[in-house]
Amino acid sequence: MTESRYAARPWTALLTEAQRAPVDPADSLVHALRRAVAEAPERPFLAYFDGALTYRETDELSDSVAGYLAGRGVGRGDRVAVLLQNSPHFVLAVLGAWKAGAVVVPVNPMYKSGEVGHVLKDGEVAALICSDRAWESYLRETAEGSPVRVVLTACERDFQSADDPRVLSFERLPQPADADDLTAVARAGHQAPQDRDPAPADIALISYTSGTSGTPKGATNTHGNIMYNAERQRTGLGLPEAPVYFALAPLFHITGMVCQFGACLDSAGTLVLAYRFEAGVVLDAFAAHRPHYTVGPSTAFMALAAHPSCTRDHFASFTVISSGGAPLPPALVEKFRAGFGPYIRNGYGLTECTAPCASVPPHLEAPVDPGSGTLAVGVPGPDTIVRIVDEEGREVPFGEQGEIVVRGPQVVPGYWRRPDATAETFPGGELRTGDIGFMDEQGWLYVVDRKKDMINASGFKVWPREVEDVLYTHPAVREAAVVGVPDGYRGETVKAYISLRPGAEADPGDFAAYCKERLAAYKYPRQVEILPDLPKTASGKILRRELRSRVRDN
Repeated sequence: MTESRYAARPWTALLTEAQRAPVDPADSLVHALRRAVAEAPERPFLAYFDGALTYRETDELSDSVAGYLAGRGVGRGDRVAVLLQNSPHFVLAVLGAWKAGAVVVPVNPMYKSGEVGHVLKDGEVAALICSDRAWESYLRETAEGSPVRVVLTACERDFQSADDPRVLSFERLPQPADADDLTAVARAGHQAPQDRDPAPADIALISYTSGTSGTPKGATNTHGNIMYNAERQRTGLGLPEAPVYFALAPLFHITGMVCQFGACLDSAGTLVLAYRFEAGVVLDAFAAHRPHYTVGPSTAFMALAAHPSCTRDHFASFTVISSGGAPLPPALVEKFRAGFGPYIRNGYGLTECTAPCASVPPHLEAPVDPGSGTLAVGVPGPDTIVRIVDEEGREVPFGEQGEIVVRGPQVVPGYWRRPDATAETFPGGELRTGDIGFMDEQGWLYVVDRKKDMINASGFKVWPREVEDVLYTHPAVREAAVVGVPDGYRGETVKAYISLRPGAEADPGDFAAYCKERLAAYKYPRQVEILPDLPKTASGKILRRELRSRVRDN
């Protein structure tokens, strides 16, 4: 058998000595919390508008949550669903569940009743921690008939007094008779159970994801998976001591969970929370807390840049800014740097590899492939092997496109109680990502697009990312997404959806002509539609599937 060309890990030559140094994720974030309490008990851990919780307070409050859950019969390995925005409640719920020996099931607060119901039943969730508004509006009914037997609700106006009307305008609701209050439970002084510390191989999260296709499946992120990537972030980013992280990505998303919450806790830093993304609120938090690091989708940086009060000073404190969760167009990187100073560092990962498996080292800038104009997503870590394979699973040479497959300490063992899906997606323990990409001889990884998003126009392959990257170079474009739509002559043709930058004016035909000058004839969009905003997930990823549905429904 021919030796793997990727096994030599050519990318390690691009890493610094600190980034190549071995890490030993021997424990969990619960242990990291204890280390931080011993090192700096009065250091602020959670900053929430004008409120703050120190490491000591966070430890004590989460101990009490753990004691409550254990007292209500939540045992080792039981599942606790957490459906909350970026607030101290989320962190206390997660840490409390882990201290009780439970598995956390993070749930997107934007999920509708049917989506939440699937998670509760598939995960056999024993306890649900959610906002009081969600419980009253739809979750009480959703939880009926599910395995949920313990409910904690939270008002996310707790732990602060600013009550910023842009995001915290909701009213406090009376405490329901069928649920207990999370804040009151955290302050009740319950004792955490003994002998329930998680081990690296224990499941920490069941993170529901659609994966490459189909009904959402639960990826089983272990405590070791999380600690490995948190340690790689801590040792590789070059942040100052006691760094300040801003939670731009939602914490329920694997990027926010690992690259913000996990990495900050492992670094004994301060995590700034702002409930949910609102550009003006985020910019005010940057000015007030002067963070050193944040990570978010490209769409969040587009929104910040478009805000009328955004200035270079808002970003002056940052050591590193990363992008993940959505494609990062090269034009956005340069526009942002020209306007505000920082260079946004690309990254690539999936829920199934516990967030990043490749990123741009802080001392380098990602190259742009001269042929396709694609910005590299980074290089893998020293313990990770990323390969590019063809349809039969055979490695392709450097520079050739194929499916990206990943093996490393961050790759999950499989899907929750889905042996068939696990065998298909993780053959031999290697993750088949469903993403198409290529790697150059230096080890820079480029993601072309999702396998399922490829457009077949008259027999020619068109990858939406390539067209979108060209559209983002147009001065009027704020957001762009490209999909394939049915065409009687070509089979499929290219359609672009665009939202405009503030104050910009343009005709749909302008964008088609712009792309026609810069792309092969079969690639430029024959149809262009301008929308006020493009549909996005809570983590900021533009939803092409909704745009395809829009075509079918019209």
